[in-house]
Amino acid sequence: MITIAGHAEQSLRSVEKLSEQGRLLVKGEDKPGIVAAVASILREFGANIMSLDQYSTDPESGNFFQRTAFHLEGFQAMRPELESALEERLTRGFGMEWKLHSSSQLKRVAIFASKSDHCLLDLLWRHRRGELPMNVTMVISNHSDLAEDVRQFGIPFVHVPVDKQDRTAAERRHLELLQGNVDLIVLARYMQIITPDFLERIGCPVINIHHSFLPAFIGAAPYRRAKERGVKLIGATAHYVTEELDEGPIIEQDVVRVSHVESAEELARSGADVERQVLSRAVAWHCSDRVMPNGNSTVVL
Repeated sequence: MITIAGHAEQSLRSVEKLSEQGRLLVKGEDKPGIVAAVASILREFGANIMSLDQYSTDPESGNFFQRTAFHLEGFQAMRPELESALEERLTRGFGMEWKLHSSSQLKRVAIFASKSDHCLLDLLWRHRRGELPMNVTMVISNHSDLAEDVRQFGIPFVHVPVDKQDRTAAERRHLELLQGNVDLIVLARYMQIITPDFLERIGCPVINIHHSFLPAFIGAAPYRRAKERGVKLIGATAHYVTEELDEGPIIEQDVVRVSHVESAEELARSGADVERQVLSRAVAWHCSDRVMPNGNSTVVL
């Protein structure tokens, strides 16, 4: 029988274990010796590499991407010295960009939603089960419909109405709530335009989910129009939000086959299932530092 004290002790050990694990992301122009340099630096500090994934767009002066997960006893204490070594040998030596993350430092995530609940509640459910490595700081919505559903998860719900003619007041309130408090924003079927000014000022990535009919079925009732066109595949796309609407780097996509016998409502249900899965995978990969931008595309390691 495990007591409450036993659970607390087990949780503490898990946190301590994660504090000794890190993730190193490296990208830049491909050239010989990068992998060896990363391995050599980590070995000199006594780190044990747990996994290493790499990709090159072209072995001759292409773009190189690498994600290395490692265990290092005393990582937090050694981190400044390790960062100095990475700066000296990867930045100055190879001209590479790199980021060092602690596995114990979960990303702070704010979720935006409107009236549709399927993506939002799926993320909160997976988070509660420990399937998504993140801390949900708040849910923000332009409607109050989902307030009680969200509060059952113990997550703060903030209602911020949006004037479609002038979004200034709403965005000002969003920035007050979010600036400096979040590492990622997830649009879980948030049916409002995100302005370039907000993206510039918020200072963190924003992930959106939409049906893969775009741009073929832009606007209202996409599943009804898909039914009218007799589509055979429906799907969803998760991508980073940029100033160009629905044109940001794609993180994940998936599809499901449908037929002429299914109604528009049945297509919508199938589409909602795909949206949930695609968005949860994209968020999990981002929060695990697996997604690396490559121009207007991404490399997922």
